[in-house]
Amino acid sequence: MSKHFSPLNGASNPHLQTLLPRLLRRHPKLQPYWQRLNLPDDDFVDLAWSEDPATASHKPRLVIFHGLEGGFNSPYAHGLISACKEKGWLGVVMHFRGCSGEPNRQQRIYHSGETSDARYFLDWLTSTYGNVPTAAVGYSLGGNMLACYLAEERENARLDAAVIVSAPFMLEACSKRIEQGFSQVYQHYLLSKLKNNATRKLLHYPNSLPLSLAQLNSMKKLREFDNAITAKIHGFKDADDYYRQCSALPHLPNITKPLLIIHAKDDPFMAPEVIPELALLPPNIEYQLTEHGGHVGFVGGSLKKPEMWLEKRIPGWLTPYLEHSSTKKLSSVPPLSHTIVPT
Repeated sequence: MSKHFSPLNGASNPHLQTLLPRLLRRHPKLQPYWQRLNLPDDDFVDLAWSEDPATASHKPRLVIFHGLEGGFNSPYAHGLISACKEKGWLGVVMHFRGCSGEPNRQQRIYHSGETSDARYFLDWLTSTYGNVPTAAVGYSLGGNMLACYLAEERENARLDAAVIVSAPFMLEACSKRIEQGFSQVYQHYLLSKLKNNATRKLLHYPNSLPLSLAQLNSMKKLREFDNAITAKIHGFKDADDYYRQCSALPHLPNITKPLLIIHAKDDPFMAPEVIPELALLPPNIEYQLTEHGGHVGFVGGSLKKPEMWLEKRIPGWLTPYLEHSSTKKLSSVPPLSHTIVPT
């Protein structure tokens, strides 16, 4: 397994890299085992497992936190879950509230800095299925959230290691970036999904969001959605306040668990501000900045045999942490590097 990424020949364009997984990973390789986890506030999150956890609780676990309006059906999620199962690990996608096809019950949704559901889920995971080696992977919004959780919990985080991919560590800068050039196409796509989800919620639970359907339908930018909904229902003054409080970049030095962060320089969702200052990163964080890869793309190989690099890179990096025996100390795992890995 190469730690270096080389884009598919003739497909190094960032937009091709971003879109190709949806063409190459149209259908999941496996049927997930679904489970609903009820939350303390009488809401719920849905879990998509690689297999029945009751019969596989002894296996190493890999948790996936998806991106904005993503879920098990996102190519990066079901692709990694399949790779996880092939390695003999137990994989699970924790869907954020309202992201599994059914509106959530309470007057709230999810956002880039909302860690309480992930914290409850990870605690429940240990208490229900036992204490086995466990890692998490966070993509995009889920990656920013995972970084916030790791920084808040430090050594108490219920994880042995983590990987974060294409995370918008500075939300304000990324919000501006997605309003520019071809990236507006992605903004339109994501906003449409957010609006459709919010519409279902309003129709199912009237007055559960602080606006009317007409106001929702008039929105043209993600910032408008964050200003009118995300910020208002989660206690922020406005979108700017939400972006400022929930950007994970300033908190990366507080993370104590082993962590791999992967960004692509050409990510059309990102701004240069998301790249951390390497001198400020602790030695437990390895940072990889590739020249190409787009947003959660990283498609390599050849036209005849394309390869999803993340489905090799992530399990390969996590193997020392997930496959150590109960008597083997993590101190024996090779030390990390917090320099940019050349590609």
